Amino acid sequence: MDADKARVSCLRCGATNNYPVGVQGKTVVCGRCKNPLSEPGLVLEPSLEEVQTLLQAGHLPVLVDFYSTTCAPCHMMRPVVESLARRRAGEIMVLKVDVGAHPELASSLDIQAVPTFLVFSQGYERGRTSGAMPETDFSLWVASKA
Repeated sequence: MDADKARVSCLRCGATNNYPVGVQGKTVVCGRCKNPLSEPGLVLEPSLEEVQTLLQAGHLPVLVDFYSTTCAPCHMMRPVVESLARRRAGEIMVLKVDVGAHPELASSLDIQAVPTFLVFSQGYERGRTSGAMPETDFSLWVASKA
């Protein structure tokens, strides 16, 4: 991979694409399905279908943050998750799923508390943890699972 490109998975088809770093004001599209790609390093709040596509068809590891808008520990973890997404841009996709908006997804993955973090890789759950934690501990946990 070139130093001026970062890998990103397409939310529509799951294909891994090289995203040119530093491109601003231009739309970058998937090489397979031509859907616009999300910028590497962002925390995404995709639709239920897009979450399922990334978990089942994406080749990059995916960190999913299950949260609630009324949860204080979830708010505490927000800057930690955003920082990790920026640092690991091109290596991992980071998603946020509101359990109030998507209770069926939370139920299907047996989410019983928030915040709960899951790491998926190549269609399989690689790790799960719940609750707030220091940024260093969180980063090490993600690195050990992704």
